[in-house]
Amino acid sequence: MLNEFKTFIARGNVLDLAVGVVIGAAFTAIVTSLVDDLINPLIGLIVGGIDFSAWGFAVGDAKFAIGNFINAVIKFLIVAWVVFLLVKAVNRMMPKKEAAPEAPKGPTELEVLLEIRDSLKK
Repeated sequence: MLNEFKTFIARGNVLDLAVGVVIGAAFTAIVTSLVDDLINPLIGLIVGGIDFSAWGFAVGDAKFAIGNFINAVIKFLIVAWVVFLLVKAVNRMMPKKEAAPEAPKGPTELEVLLEIRDSLKK
């Protein structure tokens, strides 16, 4: 069982996923700072100094923090945009795959079967 576990962990997919999760967690702090410290104040200036994080309402003991949700949506859109740009840049840098050489033109399957049928008739 230990050897199977080593084989599982050594696979490229698992290691790639682990690296992606670690980098994603570190990237989250950067995006959070970008949104909270730069973008939200900019949006606040545009919409008249409104701070989204203060938006919300309460019903009984439940508090609905709509502003925090708006912040989360903004963060998601920024992360999605950056990931899109990164994937696009990486795809540009990767060597293009050469087109597979075309198979030599020969008789189709139907033509071969008809030829076999005709040969059998003779």
